[in-house]
Amino acid sequence: MQERSSVGELANSLRGELHRYSPGGKLPSSRTLIERYRVSPVTVTRALAQLAAEGLVVTRPGAGAFRAQTRTAVEPVGDTSWQEVTLSAQAAAEPRAVDASGVLACLAQPPTGVIEFNSGYLHPSLQPEQALAAALGRAGRRPGAWGRPPMDGLPELRDWFARGCGGAVTASDVLITSGGQTALTTALRALAAPGTPVLVESPTYPGMIAIARAAGLRPVPVPVDTDGVRPELLADAFRATGAKLFVCQPLFQNPTGAVLSAARRPEVVRTAREFGAFVVEDDFVRLLAHDDSGPLAPPMIASDPDGVVVHVCSLTKATSPSLRVAALVARGPVLERLRAIQIVDHFFVPRPLQEATLELVGAPAWTRHLRTVATELRTRRDQMATALLRELPELALPHIPSGGYHLWLRLPDGVYGRGGAFVESALASAAVRAGVAITPGRPYFSAEPPAGHVRLSFAGLAGAAEITEGVRRLRTAWDEVTGG
Repeated sequence: MQERSSVGELANSLRGELHRYSPGGKLPSSRTLIERYRVSPVTVTRALAQLAAEGLVVTRPGAGAFRAQTRTAVEPVGDTSWQEVTLSAQAAAEPRAVDASGVLACLAQPPTGVIEFNSGYLHPSLQPEQALAAALGRAGRRPGAWGRPPMDGLPELRDWFARGCGGAVTASDVLITSGGQTALTTALRALAAPGTPVLVESPTYPGMIAIARAAGLRPVPVPVDTDGVRPELLADAFRATGAKLFVCQPLFQNPTGAVLSAARRPEVVRTAREFGAFVVEDDFVRLLAHDDSGPLAPPMIASDPDGVVVHVCSLTKATSPSLRVAALVARGPVLERLRAIQIVDHFFVPRPLQEATLELVGAPAWTRHLRTVATELRTRRDQMATALLRELPELALPHIPSGGYHLWLRLPDGVYGRGGAFVESALASAAVRAGVAITPGRPYFSAEPPAGHVRLSFAGLAGAAEITEGVRRLRTAWDEVTGG
């Protein structure tokens, strides 16, 4: 059983037994709970902390845990209806829509027992937990580790990211940010004014669409095929909209897994330069290339001396959801604008986290971890693709990527409504009932989709048995929806 499942079950058990104790009464000791429920000390500590956060239990170091006093005062019921008028009035002046549904579909933890085909992070068994713990311990002992860092980030960490970009990129071109989502938010706010269009790949990462709309921007889709964005359509979109920004993922694109071809890469930058526009290069999974990917093309910023490309890269996907360390890389006056927004919004990334990141990437365990992940992701990819071909041949798999952590499947054309919206939603609901969580394709499109899709992730899975069982459950859900 996963640790979080054990914590939730123990918390539920203790919550149901609180009536046995009077307010202020002492609960059994941690040792008693460990023996009674056959769980670890960490599970007991976390379960009690959860109940304490809910106001049901009070913990006193050295004394134990006690049932909290019953509240006698009735909390006043507020009236928040005024907000509807205020927010609507603001929207009329400057349209903004904060829709986190597409992001939450990847972040939400499904109920206990449901297999996660919707995870955006590595399974705990693939995360470098021991190396992270050792790095954090060493970092905490560094002189000055708890002081205020330079606003742009630690010089050594900026230099490490610069070397990863290649070309003539130096540490002075790099800003350290709190994860890739923060970096993208900063970039879009810096490069496009509210109310203006921003060109995006179609389909694309839902979190980026949400960022754009929350900033008052208008996402305009540009179709992607197996070789990445189509340059001729990109030029048409720049010409038709007057946009000054294009956001793309040239390597193992989310969700299609496409790689921007060598022929198209310079054409994309050249097209943007022709229209006086920037290209935000979201290089989010370079560190998750599979061991059969072959040599990777360098980031586009490496061959861009004119400052067209603003590069975003992150360590989160290759490590842990909580190692939220990323970099924004740019050249020219735009760097100062990016820096100003970064400082105003966040001040700086906590120094202990930056120090721990330096310890991690400088340790021998880092390269071993990347090799292990490259092998394991390729294995899981092949296992899922094979299981899908065997169990669900109705779902088309036009491209098997050699990097990243997901597969993008097209639903069959038919009587499921325009863009497959109905069957996507129905399938996602049926899948949860069958015990597997999937991600519908609709949130990946900023306009009407050409067909129904689902995205299946293999990163958050324990191994082959879970993949096989998850696909079997998805078959059950498909039969329920289609009457098969």
